[in-house]
Amino acid sequence: MRLYLIGMPGAGKTTLGRALAVANELPFLDLDEEIVRREQRSVSEIFAQDGEEYFRQREADVLRDVVAEHPRVVLATGGGTPCYHHNLDVLLATGLTLYLAVPVLELTRRLLAAAATRPLLAALPDAAALQNRLHETLAARQRFYDRAPLRCTAPTCSVEAVQQMLARYQASA
Repeated sequence: MRLYLIGMPGAGKTTLGRALAVANELPFLDLDEEIVRREQRSVSEIFAQDGEEYFRQREADVLRDVVAEHPRVVLATGGGTPCYHHNLDVLLATGLTLYLAVPVLELTRRLLAAAATRPLLAALPDAAALQNRLHETLAARQRFYDRAPLRCTAPTCSVEAVQQMLARYQASA
């Protein structure tokens, strides 16, 4: 089984993904961490040195490599991963995709302290600007996120809630 977690930055994809991998005895990968490992530099450095377009192409390439290399995996994607280079089509065709739908106010709270370390949020001057950017970003990405067959709408999705969702989905398939 491949389980892909998609959603906005700060939605909890990595945290939940690690726990789901343990619960399901599957390997866990974070796509951004895999890009960093392969590039030997941080996401911020990639953006600063080569720009977002280069990053998005590497993201697409690494995603396809991960899918080819891992028939069983829980993968936390980057927030923008499903929106570029037909990546969502790859996710939908090769595994089960779960959208972590977290309200913007909660995302703002979670990201406020860490915004400086995230390339697309680093230049924002305050919480209001961060919240506005998150609203804009979510509006642009929502049509991609909404294509996921599974959705967790609670601010915090538990392993147990996702396990129940997976069981219901597999029983209906």
